[in-house]
Amino acid sequence: MKIHLTNVMVDDQEKARRFYTEVLGFQQKHDIPIGEHRWLTVVSPQDPDGTELLLEPDEHPAAKPFKKALVADGIPAAAFMVDDVRAEYERLRGLGVEFAQQPTEMGPVITVVLDDTCGNLVQLAQYIG
Repeated sequence: MKIHLTNVMVDDQEKARRFYTEVLGFQQKHDIPIGEHRWLTVVSPQDPDGTELLLEPDEHPAAKPFKKALVADGIPAAAFMVDDVRAEYERLRGLGVEFAQQPTEMGPVITVVLDDTCGNLVQLAQYIG
């Protein structure tokens, strides 16, 4: 068994597509119209046949209050591994990304938390030990 697909609920699929591809650096995998929305997935360019991230519309009545509560408590909706958190933090800051947490050592990892512009916090992490 392996993880093939996971999701992050977004308030605007096109805005999310741009952020996750043009800013974070993922590659678009699928963009299939489904009614008023799309089956829109992105993947890591380092593993294009790997786990897909579905940029899912947050249309369910529970989605927006759930997302708002997570953000209020500082809880990321997703986490991604990077080779160098500090370098990625500087790169993304240069692109205007807003951060809820600056690089912080937490045991065997360094993490940062950013705003994905689509109603979510996202954590980036790097193993250090």
